[in-house]
Amino acid sequence: MELRRAALSFTNTALAPFSSLPNPSLSGRDGKRWRVVCSNSTKPSQGSQMVVSITGATGFISQRLVQKLLADDHKVRVLTRSRAKARLVFPAEKFPEILIAEEEEWEKCIQGSNGVVNLAGMPISTRWSSEIKKEIKKSRINVTSKIVGSINRTNPDFRPSVLVSATAIGYYGTSETHSFDETSPSGNDYLSEVCREWEARASEVDNNVRLVLIRIGIVLGKDGGALAKMIPLFMMFAGGPLGSGRQWFSWIHLDDLVNLICEALTNPSYKGVINGTAPNPVRLSQMCDHLGQVIGRPSWLPVPEFALKVVLGEGASVVLEGQKVLPVRAKELGFSFQYPYVKEALKAIVKEL
Repeated sequence: MELRRAALSFTNTALAPFSSLPNPSLSGRDGKRWRVVCSNSTKPSQGSQMVVSITGATGFISQRLVQKLLADDHKVRVLTRSRAKARLVFPAEKFPEILIAEEEEWEKCIQGSNGVVNLAGMPISTRWSSEIKKEIKKSRINVTSKIVGSINRTNPDFRPSVLVSATAIGYYGTSETHSFDETSPSGNDYLSEVCREWEARASEVDNNVRLVLIRIGIVLGKDGGALAKMIPLFMMFAGGPLGSGRQWFSWIHLDDLVNLICEALTNPSYKGVINGTAPNPVRLSQMCDHLGQVIGRPSWLPVPEFALKVVLGEGASVVLEGQKVLPVRAKELGFSFQYPYVKEALKAIVKEL
């Protein structure tokens, strides 16, 4: 059963590990609840401090992004659907500076924001039925459409100057033999279709708003994504590659991804599609070997292809084939990866456990 959960975690990250949206308003320390009011009475500040609105802010990536923005003295507005969920993640006593807005208040919060980061979407770590596939696509496209519409309706004096919208390396399809960069064509499978439509909706944003589309790979961190599911298996001597192990594993350390998003928010040179992957992808068998070495456990128990197909159905193709995606554009822009090699990334993560 644990091996199956590990397999599911990889499918979730192939379309990028986005979590469901949240949805709270502010709660005072005395327990009283207050209605969110996102003022647009003044033009966004043009100094180093930014006001950033974020969708999907309770997710694995977004939580670290919020912490980074706050540490850098920016202001954060969480655009959410679940007040209770967002307040659990960002309790008022620990995050008094965060503004949390429900869906009907998103547009007011976007007005007066310097930038918007769109990281919303239904997780895909489940067996794909026709209805689930519709929901996976709809969750991404509908939220993106709502954000874009809100930006476009905003008076230019109060409109955000940049939209950083997540997409995924699922755009390229899967291959054991080809490499992909930002100029590569889209694939012809279901996830490719989702990513194309996802990006198309984001591209409808007003031309005066700088758009950055980050195609995110498999994000490595201790608190979520594939690695959080793999480490317990390895600790129990039950870890190993999925399928043949020859499929490509295009990864990025969570801190590098968050830094890339922050750079995209603040650096006007960042435009268009940027792959959110480390410069040195590895085969899945190599990834598992490195993980075993780092935590002092063997990598000897592969999950066979037929078992994945039984569990995941059509979704097993993502796990069994993978893709080699290179961050050509990020390197051209001079982005510095703190963790360019997976073994160093894994060592840093395991030290945090």
